Amino acid sequence: MERAQAYVADYLPAGEEPQPREESRARLSALTTASFHQQRVHLGTIERPMLALLKHWLKPSVVAIALLLCELFSSNPRALQCYALALTAFLIASQVFRPLQLPQKLSLKFLVGTLLWALPEWGVVVGLLLLLGFAFGLDTVFPRQVLLSWFGLTPVLQVAAACVCGVVLARTQPRQRRHIIVGANEVGEELARRVSQGIGSSTFMGFFDFRSLDRLPERMHHQFSGLCHNVAAFARRHAVDSIYIALPMSNVPRIESLIREFRDTTASIYFVPNIFAFDLVHARCADMNGIPVLSICDTPFHGMNAIKKRAVDLVLSSIALLVSWPLLLAIALAVKVTSPGPALFRQRRYGLNGEEIVVYKFRSMTVCEDGAVVEQAKKGDLRITGIGSFLRRTSLDELPQLFNVMGGSMSFVGPRPHAVAHNEHYRKLINGYMIRHKVRPGMSGWAQVHGLRGETATVEQMRLRVQYDLEYLRDWSLRLDLIILMKSAWIVARGRNAH
Repeated sequence: MERAQAYVADYLPAGEEPQPREESRARLSALTTASFHQQRVHLGTIERPMLALLKHWLKPSVVAIALLLCELFSSNPRALQCYALALTAFLIASQVFRPLQLPQKLSLKFLVGTLLWALPEWGVVVGLLLLLGFAFGLDTVFPRQVLLSWFGLTPVLQVAAACVCGVVLARTQPRQRRHIIVGANEVGEELARRVSQGIGSSTFMGFFDFRSLDRLPERMHHQFSGLCHNVAAFARRHAVDSIYIALPMSNVPRIESLIREFRDTTASIYFVPNIFAFDLVHARCADMNGIPVLSICDTPFHGMNAIKKRAVDLVLSSIALLVSWPLLLAIALAVKVTSPGPALFRQRRYGLNGEEIVVYKFRSMTVCEDGAVVEQAKKGDLRITGIGSFLRRTSLDELPQLFNVMGGSMSFVGPRPHAVAHNEHYRKLINGYMIRHKVRPGMSGWAQVHGLRGETATVEQMRLRVQYDLEYLRDWSLRLDLIILMKSAWIVARGRNAH
């Protein structure tokens, strides 16, 4: 908050104090020309129609086209079944694939990045198609050679299509558009960088600001085009197409004055709020029946993201349980025979939205603590049984949590759940600790693959673990989950920090 206040104060003339909240609200209401219930904001994109179409539908279309090509050269074509499979694959891919990213210039880095994104995304689609095929007994409808050719050809065509579209769009874009940014600050600078990326970007005509040149960062001097009282005339004189206002949200009077002046131009006007003054956790823009809502702290699992995450958990947990059930029975029997007590250890922990859940583990200690005080396991802990030491070192004691994943109280990947006693202790010491419960806890997590596995002897160790958990919330993707699972398997094989 102090950062935001300093940011606003930097725009005030010398000796001028920030306006009271009531006066700011009054001025804000003056910006509207109709009653509030009549206002409506439509969320969408400012991309060219052809670019938007290609970004969202090219990759799913390539999936269907690749299948049709493989079927065309097949010795035993089956047109009707092929069309049905192509349509099914197109619909699944449209939900799994992320929009196509086209840079302004093609490079080897772009080609490699496109391929690395295409492989796991296509792998998910193939897995879902195979699951549907086995479930409905359709695995023998298509020749195996056709399917294998399709599976291998699709990622190659994805990269080729991206390259062709990038070249064509770069050469066929219409008249070079022009844009300016009002606000020579960090937000404006980052906005200028991002607008310059991608196919069809417009020409940047410079920054405008209420502050004089000597009050601006030196790195922005060469892009400074003038003070704000000249910006409307500049936009008319140079036929500017887009104006981005990156001023502080509290600077309502000046924003109101600028918008009034810009109505005498034909430029499109965009307001870019400085939400980055706050600590963001998976920030996004949502539409509440026409009212835009800026999410500052939210879960990444809304809409299709939630469906994708849950579908992966169900598929993987089903496969894991089918494969490992003999091992589960053997371990349960070994635990029961080698030490007195139950085979399974049940402990209350915090799950999604801070609700208590019961997490299952194979008992690896002589005690089953679940009270107000729970002592963490330490290296050489005398409470650990003989077989428990082996189970903890190999993480086999965590296998019963597959039932938690199947039941929906946990996920394969997410912040590791802590005992209720530990949660109540650390939530008072670490700011943002409870935000990690915006998602389902996981069998492994981003913190664990960074070495924060096992005992947290100090508050600083727990704080670092929470930082990685929040980073996972900010950057979540199915690709990140896949990376965490692969790293977790490697760490378990090495037995690091397990005791």
